[in-house]
Amino acid sequence: MKLIFSLGNSGVEYDGTRHNTGFEVLNYFASKQGSDFIKKDKFKAEVAEVLMNGDKILLARPVTFYNEVGTSYRSICDFYKLAPSDTLIAHDELSLPLGILRIREGGSDAGNNGIKSINQHGGQASWRLRIGISNDDRQLIGDADFVLSKFKRAEFETLQQTIIPATHTLMEDFIHGSLSPTSHRHATKK
Repeated sequence: MKLIFSLGNSGVEYDGTRHNTGFEVLNYFASKQGSDFIKKDKFKAEVAEVLMNGDKILLARPVTFYNEVGTSYRSICDFYKLAPSDTLIAHDELSLPLGILRIREGGSDAGNNGIKSINQHGGQASWRLRIGISNDDRQLIGDADFVLSKFKRAEFETLQQTIIPATHTLMEDFIHGSLSPTSHRHATKK
């Protein structure tokens, strides 16, 4: 069994924001697998299950605030006895430009409060799918306002048409055990 855990803020007011990129990629993956999310209070998350190659794969979107996602992550891992190496965290990455996807195994939080919470709750060795969200506007407003802002129309189209489909392939690689630390660049529209 494996877990793909996405970071974001629940609530319609956060839909389409840069901070919810993890939710966007997981929603796409679940829809391609024909799976729906169900709220599971004991996990503080919405969870979907898919079967791939005879293995159960859990997909989870926490319903906590972004900086408290570790409690949800930990409850799922404890219940299913999952090792961090059997988990992939999909999250937005402020330090990477839009169009960059980076895979790493474990590591520091690099200022990401969601990853900080994951690390505090035992997920230091989890796999990370870091999805770049930065652009030149980041220099004009503070980081908190930037991550809670919505994508520009052209950026959102690039996210939907190019970046999210690429994350689907990486998630499948994780499930099949063929994911490796690397960096991928995907075309962005200017």
